[in-house]
Amino acid sequence: MLPGFVLATTLLAAAPPTGGCQPGPEVEIWTSPDSPEAGKPLRILVVSEAPAAGQVVVTAAGHPPERLPTVRRGGPPFSFAAEVPSPAAGALQVELQAEGGARSCRRVDIAARGKARPRGAAPTAWATTRAWDRSTENYYSAWIETLFDAPIDQSISFPSLAPVLRDAHRNFLYGHLGLREDDPKNKAVPPAEPDCADLPYYLRAYFSWKLGLPFGFRDCDRGTSTRPPKCGPPLDNGQPAEAKDPLGAFRKLLRQLGNKVHSGSGRTALTDEETDHYPVELSRKALRPGTIYADPYGHVLMIVKWQDQSASAGGRLLAVDGQPDNSVGRKRFWEGTFLFASELKSAGPGFKAFRPLVAGDGGKLAPLTNQVLAHDPRFAPYSAAQAEMSPDAFYARMASLINPRGLDAAAAYDETMNALVEQLETRVGSVDNGEHYLRAHPSEVIPMPEGAKIFETVGAWEDYATPSRDMRLIIAMNVLTSLPERVQRHPELYVLGGRKPAELRAELERLHQQRIRERTFEYHRTDDSPFRLTVADVLARKAGFEMGYNPNDCVEVRWAAPEGSDEMRPCHRHAPEEQRARMAEVRAWFREARRPPR
Repeated sequence: MLPGFVLATTLLAAAPPTGGCQPGPEVEIWTSPDSPEAGKPLRILVVSEAPAAGQVVVTAAGHPPERLPTVRRGGPPFSFAAEVPSPAAGALQVELQAEGGARSCRRVDIAARGKARPRGAAPTAWATTRAWDRSTENYYSAWIETLFDAPIDQSISFPSLAPVLRDAHRNFLYGHLGLREDDPKNKAVPPAEPDCADLPYYLRAYFSWKLGLPFGFRDCDRGTSTRPPKCGPPLDNGQPAEAKDPLGAFRKLLRQLGNKVHSGSGRTALTDEETDHYPVELSRKALRPGTIYADPYGHVLMIVKWQDQSASAGGRLLAVDGQPDNSVGRKRFWEGTFLFASELKSAGPGFKAFRPLVAGDGGKLAPLTNQVLAHDPRFAPYSAAQAEMSPDAFYARMASLINPRGLDAAAAYDETMNALVEQLETRVGSVDNGEHYLRAHPSEVIPMPEGAKIFETVGAWEDYATPSRDMRLIIAMNVLTSLPERVQRHPELYVLGGRKPAELRAELERLHQQRIRERTFEYHRTDDSPFRLTVADVLARKAGFEMGYNPNDCVEVRWAAPEGSDEMRPCHRHAPEEQRARMAEVRAWFREARRPPR
């Protein structure tokens, strides 16, 4: 909890603060909960469109202004977070002050304890009381960044979304409605276990519910090998709830969302307008926290933070994603995580924003068209430019956004190596999960789907097999080994320091041979003994990972241990021969790092 101050009730009985308390241009002050009460924490989030310094200051009648410890994040939008731990009843003036003046101001009325406004059930999932615009979109982005904030070099992951939303220090909207809607002791609290496709939808729905904003989602097919998915009309929060209370109504909408949303929902064509998302331009202004990335094969990530390039460190773009086991983790942007392929006829991949619903004729909610979104200043501009980009051009563009001053080539190599090691360490957990499951079910053989369904199914295979993650790992290996050649191909993205591109490439190739022997990670074998591998070991075994995704195999096989080696000694479990034969038939997909079209 951020420290703040406690005001005596007798002092707050004086006249409320006065004197031109007005919101500033493009600076909005938000508070939570919606109906604040005396003695309960008041959270403050100031969101600014433009970069600025500032500190949150609060004033109560009869008291001098009090400067609160303020956490600044983001950009754009920029946010300033503070908290009053135990305000007393009365009026409170909240300001963002900078350079001796207020950039924005808002009056907040604190109700006496137990006197907050009661809430009754609504006939719909929830009532729409606000509109999506630049202010609420900025708020959404700032809220997303706050949810997943952590030091830039810290690896963060959660077993599901629930620990994130149930944490009042992360979730600015914790208990916002006063319904105990985030209290883990409340059995009526909706579950929070979305997978990768559902995760952005769940967060958008949750935010919309708390703020009274319109929200909708569509029932889409999965597309074919010759066309991207197509969707039906949107279902929105105005549909009949048929529930006894607001929590029940929200739970019902989440169940519908979970039944309708899938990996095809984000892969719709970039020019399609009957969609939940629309593609945005590749710019810092458009790529804000909350923007999703739909890769061509069905995986979805969501931007949560930009770290600006500095004189001493490179920039980063961070995102979160969900996994089939409902875990949520933060990852950096790089080619091994954000897969891109614009030539596929089965998908419309790339960075996309949620398509806003606005009130149309008769107050009925309607989605905005691409043509409107291309010019509406309230929202990230529509752009289908990603459809015309080669993977090389796409990654070069993103590199120029993340490190606009160019990046030292050795530092770029080390960043890529760090990302690969992070991917390997994440895989350790994924393989362990499968091992723990089969130890608990020793007589079970997990069924293996046919053909391309190994990448997309349900049940134990989806939870514990790793074909998608292993294909990404193989791609990541290719990215690391090809980086010296890429530096020579795109010298404009790097700081050459007076060297010729060919000279720099040779330096990186020497650095590569050194680093792959220095960097290590550890996994646990079947007998629980630790075993350490170097990145050089992993690269030498790359072909083994083409057949390492089956959870019916022992841990050693999944880490491509050489046959007859001491490393392989504890292995006593193997996938059925018929499964291995089918894996061999599709091995070319992994060797070529190319998922089959749907």
